Amino acid sequence: MNKFSQPVPAFRKSSFSGAANPACVEVGSVVAEVLLRDSKDPEGPVLRFTSNEWNAFLAGAKAGEFDLG
Repeated sequence: MNKFSQPVPAFRKSSFSGAANPACVEVGSVVAEVLLRDSKDPEGPVLRFTSNEWNAFLAGAKAGEFDLG
């Protein structure tokens, strides 16, 4: 629990993260939210998404909606 009595999420880093690709994000979840933060700035801002928003994003990513080129 943090100072606001909210559960502290366990963030996990992308499996694509590493020395060769340091520009990654970390994902965590609490109750009905998915949280996203910059892995290089764990104390920085956190984006919050509902489960439905996150699932829609994942479906779009898997379908190639965000591919460049």
